[in-house]
Amino acid sequence: MDINELLKQKKITKYRLSKSSGVPQATVSDICGGKTKIDKCSADTIYKLAKTLDVTMESLIGDAMEHRAEFETFKSNVCHLVKNMGDINFIIEMLESNKIKSLHRIKRYPECLYLLAMVDYLCRENGLPVCTEYDDLRKTRLKKIIFPASIVAASAAKKNDKMMKDCLINSIPEFIRFNIVENEVRNVY
Repeated sequence: MDINELLKQKKITKYRLSKSSGVPQATVSDICGGKTKIDKCSADTIYKLAKTLDVTMESLIGDAMEHRAEFETFKSNVCHLVKNMGDINFIIEMLESNKIKSLHRIKRYPECLYLLAMVDYLCRENGLPVCTEYDDLRKTRLKKIIFPASIVAASAAKKNDKMMKDCLINSIPEFIRFNIVENEVRNVY
């Protein structure tokens, strides 16, 4: 649920939310103004805001987490597809189906770039040349780095970003080129 919508429904100002929750006013303003995404806030901040607004933490970050869950599912499905089809058949299928360009056309950029990274990675792994048809897309990258949800959750739980830094350093080059952190695409069950 949108925090601005909640404030209107509950007839609470950003200032009152800040004072009642103990969350700094600048943070509340940044969240309400879209400068800071609610799902990037600490669990403590989300808890305080949710408690003050009398909603669950899940409902407060639901929209943001829903999109992240969709992307995580997409990644998992792609990895399973590679496992089931084999590298070469997967590459052929992606190139023949034009799925990468289709995803780009409908502005599903993380998914588009994830597929392109997978194709480029598999080409490198199998000693194949990359398809030059996607050179224009290879010049792009996501504005923000996308980490695996499991790494984000573990880092938040430990209140330590060492896992995220390690994951970033060890990311597969074809993925990190697009600001997607991916370390393991083969180990799927």
